Amino acid sequence: MPTPWGISTGIRPAKNARKMTEEGKTREEIIKILESEYLIEESKANLACDVAAKEREMLKTLPENGVSLYVGIPFCPSRCAYCSFISQATEHNKKYIEPYVEALLKEIEYSAAIVKRLGQRVDTLYFGGGTPTAIAPNLLEKIIVKIKECFDLSDMREFTVEAGRPDTFTEEMTQMLVRREVDRISINPQTMNDETLKRVKRGHTADDVRRAFYMAREAGIRSINADLIAGLPGETEEDVENSAKEILELEPEAVTVHTLYMKRAAELIGEFERLRFADNVRAMTEAAEKKIRGAGMEPYYMYKQRNTLGNLENISYAKKGHESFYNVYIMEEVQPIVALGAGGSTKMVRGADIKRVFNPKDAVDYVKRIDEVLKRKDIYADYYEK
Repeated sequence: MPTPWGISTGIRPAKNARKMTEEGKTREEIIKILESEYLIEESKANLACDVAAKEREMLKTLPENGVSLYVGIPFCPSRCAYCSFISQATEHNKKYIEPYVEALLKEIEYSAAIVKRLGQRVDTLYFGGGTPTAIAPNLLEKIIVKIKECFDLSDMREFTVEAGRPDTFTEEMTQMLVRREVDRISINPQTMNDETLKRVKRGHTADDVRRAFYMAREAGIRSINADLIAGLPGETEEDVENSAKEILELEPEAVTVHTLYMKRAAELIGEFERLRFADNVRAMTEAAEKKIRGAGMEPYYMYKQRNTLGNLENISYAKKGHESFYNVYIMEEVQPIVALGAGGSTKMVRGADIKRVFNPKDAVDYVKRIDEVLKRKDIYADYYEK
């Protein structure tokens, strides 16, 4: 079946466009090549060029000796029906959270000494998961304080914490994030349709999303991203368009539109197989894009995954000055990323030479193997000390 991205493979559909731009080709020449050689539809070829242009603009300020930090918090308040991430529900795994935090503090201290010895400077800091805000505010604060004690953050230009589940975003959590100088968060509705939220076991309502936004705004958080998923079971093009409209009324600085994707571990995998080539998912993403671009946001970050509905992309739009540098760095593989915590993938980058070191995915396994995790960080040190 023909797909909008033709025979283009890999998770970085804008990479070829950026490479050809750097080789001196014009936008018109690039689009022609993408259409004729990769069989990419004209609209997607233009999208790839748009994203590539924004990436090039952002990468002009790539600092020398810069490094990004990723901190994984693999806990969520509950498991959504479409989720296949390695994460533990806090309700059933409370006894593992504090030991996990203590192990993470050890990895932070060990890694910071390496980064300092290498003369690298922290450029961006990103807390992901899971849902970092699913653990107690004092525990999350303990991790942030440890990072600030161990790493030199004087050159850091971006500090992001995913607060993906709005039901975890409390007044206490909000005040702590502001006190610790978090300037970018992600509050992820996925949909503003309460019936769909129940269907996918999301654990919150559209009103919870609004409450979280208002709380973050009142506290003074500078930049908020909101995620939307196209292709959730039972939804129509009108549902997605309405969700985009309601999200934009909250005036986020960025919106990310995902196309439904699941691995075999997801509860909804059977429904996904039935919907794999759903005709209307393309209309859903296009309706969302029209709304988002109309609100003054432009695409800057894009990736593809295998087995998405309609073989479509995931794409982030942002107002100027609110793009996430971390997102671009991790996708374009232009900067080393030191990953801390369960599920982390440390990335070593030297030009076209890229190597990775992986942490255990499971939180309990991570705690048990923390001494091994620390030794793996020596691989990172050896790579840059050669």
